[in-house]
Amino acid sequence: MVEARSLRKAAVPNSLLSDPSPGCLQPTRLALHVKEDGSSSSVYIASGCHVYNMEISMEGSMVAKGKESLLIPIEAQVLEASILDRCPHRSEIQSVVLAESKDDNCLILGTVDSYGHLIVSQLDTSASVGSKILLDIDRLSYSVLPRDIGVGEASWAGISFSPIHWPTVAVARSFCKSVDVYDQDIPIRSFRTLWFPNSLAFVGSSTQMNGSSPLLAVAEGSQLSIWDLRANKNGGCVQRISSSIGDMIYAVCVSSSGSIAIGGSDRNLTIVDPRRWTALSRWTNCSKYEITGLSFSSTDPSYIYIQGVDYEVTCGNWERNEKSFSFRGDSNWLGFSKCPSNDVVAGWSESGNIFIADVI
Repeated sequence: MVEARSLRKAAVPNSLLSDPSPGCLQPTRLALHVKEDGSSSSVYIASGCHVYNMEISMEGSMVAKGKESLLIPIEAQVLEASILDRCPHRSEIQSVVLAESKDDNCLILGTVDSYGHLIVSQLDTSASVGSKILLDIDRLSYSVLPRDIGVGEASWAGISFSPIHWPTVAVARSFCKSVDVYDQDIPIRSFRTLWFPNSLAFVGSSTQMNGSSPLLAVAEGSQLSIWDLRANKNGGCVQRISSSIGDMIYAVCVSSSGSIAIGGSDRNLTIVDPRRWTALSRWTNCSKYEITGLSFSSTDPSYIYIQGVDYEVTCGNWERNEKSFSFRGDSNWLGFSKCPSNDVVAGWSESGNIFIADVI
């Protein structure tokens, strides 16, 4: 059973960021990491061409619920706030993603802007001033420009790290209808989608992929497409799954067992079995509005976090189609994310507040 332990709200200091850029429909401009002792969380948000880092206190655990299991937030303290000093982007950042490197015991921060410019940096969690995680200049940091830089319009762009081999990273660009895959700064594959891609995730099932992750799930238009990094037939596309006619798929995520979740304008959650490419479960009308963010629970993969296009986040069991709890921001989300290894989810609203839910 997944239950909420606390819901905190912290305001982004006006001295750090007073007027965030609007971004796109998908709230992919926030990444989250929680310290091992659980005392604080590092929140990375992107606005314009910059990435901002805040350390928010996670001390204490208290939860208050209102009607329909709606969580009521408590005020949290911002311990540190700063602009991240790294290679600059020249256009608006569209996505921020954190990955954990178990071998190097460090964090990997990836950002991509509206033209597909990718910057990857390693964060040193041990070298810190106060409670702030710093960039480790002695570790790897690189930037990659797309092959067709300067061609096409600016649009939403997404990024996904391979869960098994983090140097493998995929970048999707919406208006260009393209997905580029890199091994660090070396391009290894490019895929051309039929429709505008809205979300992407590596299918990292070690049981099915024999320890590697050559499959990539992409939400494009009203279809979920599966791409194989090793295949050449059909441009690398090995499977297509269509949703309802006219309904867009805005979000896709993959569980530790390889199950794929998709959601979009039909407000339904569909869980796809990658062994048969059929639906395991459908949760109809699980959100009041279009679904633009999904993330499986790390504690229990039968639970999933569902983010709606307005400002509500729901946690529920997709096998039983039951809602566990939900919380709301105070305006539309600019960013929404879950910690890679913990059940801590965060959302950044247009009003400048960050909401962090700690789940057990």
